[in-house]
Amino acid sequence: MTQGERPSEQNSTEAQRALEKETQLSFTGWQQEVSRGLEFGLEAAESIRDRTISTFSRGELPHYAGINTFLKAPYIEDVRKVGEYDVAIVGVPHDSGTTYRPGTRFGPQGIRRISALYTPYNFELGVDLREQITLCDVGDVFTIPGNNEKSFDQISKGIAHIFGSGAFPIILGGDHSIGFPTVRGVCRHLGDKKVGIIHFDRHVDTQETDLDERMHTCPWFHATNIKNAPAKNLVQLGIGGWQVPRAGVKVCRDRATNILTVTDITEMGLDTAVEFALERALDGTDCVYISFDIDCIDAGFVPGTGWPEPGGLLPREALYLLGKIVQKAPVCGLEVVEVSPPYDVSDMTALMATRVICDTMAHLVISGQLPRKEKPAYIHPEATPEVISEWQ
Repeated sequence: MTQGERPSEQNSTEAQRALEKETQLSFTGWQQEVSRGLEFGLEAAESIRDRTISTFSRGELPHYAGINTFLKAPYIEDVRKVGEYDVAIVGVPHDSGTTYRPGTRFGPQGIRRISALYTPYNFELGVDLREQITLCDVGDVFTIPGNNEKSFDQISKGIAHIFGSGAFPIILGGDHSIGFPTVRGVCRHLGDKKVGIIHFDRHVDTQETDLDERMHTCPWFHATNIKNAPAKNLVQLGIGGWQVPRAGVKVCRDRATNILTVTDITEMGLDTAVEFALERALDGTDCVYISFDIDCIDAGFVPGTGWPEPGGLLPREALYLLGKIVQKAPVCGLEVVEVSPPYDVSDMTALMATRVICDTMAHLVISGQLPRKEKPAYIHPEATPEVISEWQ
């Protein structure tokens, strides 16, 4: 191959393909951000040579300055306008469902803060979120400390509002008890449609109660009691170790949910595990909701979590599984839970959560699911109470 000749797609490396993809991206979003910064933050002092810099920090740079929304996206104080955006970030600072060590109420703050380290551009994927989608941060749901049920009601109402608007909801947890009210909020706008749940975790979280309450070990017992979210479409990836209560295992067996351990995934191969998850989550459903518990990843990589369990997925494995699933399934929402900044080290866990979120958005762009030209057909315009069925 002579100098300057481009390699064929078949023979090129990922890096070579990434270099080519970058040429196809616009600078419109960046230019608009710079213009807003200069307008709202004033032009820089005369000694500053780079005239894209403003006096007051606005936008992405510097990464250590500014007000930390997720990726420094616009903060939408009026949540009635959320439907004007492709993606809405919402925090759920709730850890009253924690049974061991609290701290995940600070998860949304921790994730937002370290997200400032990121740019909107990913080299390998050839995606620039600033150029290709509109993203906003609506702040946090007003949860009620010490009261799970009132907090669940608040969460369901908030998620139903975002989901029904047509914006893609990304939820920053919070402990995993929020999985039930978030799915319940989605189901309120599904009408007669159904949702499959793909759940990354080390724990099954399928008990009916724990310590006499609906705690973070219980979301999927109650979510799969909703007729829109059948138990046969619950897929759980990465389960295992010494912290899987037998009461929850019995529910998985009785309800015929779908479980793959880390060993299952590594022995069958990542691509086969993806096909397993998609086949079962999409069987008779119209969309897929992804619940990503950060502790599905080996505890050595994510120390800042409420209930760490060694032996989990490697980060590359988890990100690969997630990316393939998102590209091949009609995904209706994402939650990332159990990030506990008080136990984190050098923001490692919060940074991993940020990577999960950014990768999900990128794969939604690659698969053509974002930006949305219209609301997906599975979103029912009118909110209806969910229909709960008692498990027999």
